[in-house]
Amino acid sequence: MKGLIGKKVGMTSIFTEAGKLVPVTVVEAGPNYVTQIKTAETDGYSAHQLAFSEKKAKNTPSSTLGHFDKAGVEPMAKVVEFRNADALAESNVGDAISVDLFEVGEKVSVYGTSKGKGFQGVVKRHGFSGVGMATHGQHNRDRAPGSIGASSTPSRVLKGMRMAGQTGNKRVKVRNLTVEKVDADRNLLFIKGAVPGSKGSYVIIER
Repeated sequence: MKGLIGKKVGMTSIFTEAGKLVPVTVVEAGPNYVTQIKTAETDGYSAHQLAFSEKKAKNTPSSTLGHFDKAGVEPMAKVVEFRNADALAESNVGDAISVDLFEVGEKVSVYGTSKGKGFQGVVKRHGFSGVGMATHGQHNRDRAPGSIGASSTPSRVLKGMRMAGQTGNKRVKVRNLTVEKVDADRNLLFIKGAVPGSKGSYVIIER
């Protein structure tokens, strides 16, 4: 297993060697710095802790500052552990990990926090059609949810009922995305398709 922390730059499209136009998401994914290496002997499991995106020292808690000082790196905004990261086995604390970790054509999974859309009704949140205005003199019911349960039995709303509520702003994983291009000079990964989150949000790329 291997992984990197990145920041979503935006979407664009590139041409492959075969001349095919491919939509891609551009992710700035480096350099990541190894800030801690955990082992089964000392921590009960093996993992590599990576940090990304420099942060001002004045905005970093003192306890976290000590952690970065011990690793010999500048304060970072995002820290993530990658368990059983075989591809990082040869790295040491303080080493920089670049986008060269991934290769063109590799399949990756990307984690991110989806765009928050606030409180939404059932039509937008769940794709309902609405009650409509066909019969019984109903009006202003185009986007209403309709009945949410029976009367005497069970006399309550069942758990899991699809209703209006908070939409988006959840941790999402998109699998089997293809790395179309690796730009080591600018620390950019070009990943086919869309990844979760808005521009500037952090994502985790794993394989």
